[in-house]
Amino acid sequence: VQLQASGGGLVQTGDSLRLSCAASGLTFSRYALGWFRQAPGKEREFVAAISKSGGRNYYADSVKGRFTISRDNAKNTVYLQMNSLKPEDTAVYFCAADTRGTYPSSEIVYDYWGQGTLVTVSS
Repeated sequence: VQLQASGGGLVQTGDSLRLSCAASGLTFSRYALGWFRQAPGKEREFVAAISKSGGRNYYADSVKGRFTISRDNAKNTVYLQMNSLKPEDTAVYFCAADTRGTYPSSEIVYDYWGQGTLVTVSS
């Protein structure tokens, strides 16, 4: 199983980015998917998650209204559209896959993790 995150970069406050996470080696539609992030010197935290069908989305309060998670089961890819970026969004962003989808904000339930992509937002 491999999750390959991409799309990170250096942007300015207020800009947008779209992260992608391409999955292989698993039956994509059987997994709920999540995005987490880890800022320098901080613990990894939940950002967003999406159910297996894509019918339910979950967001951390800090990104609600600015970030949108989506998935394309035909392309085995999950996306994170990030708008109105702030310096506090600076972090390494990780995608993860979970067979259960019961506790989407809890990182311990996720079975597979990608390698992370760095997002830096300058002020």
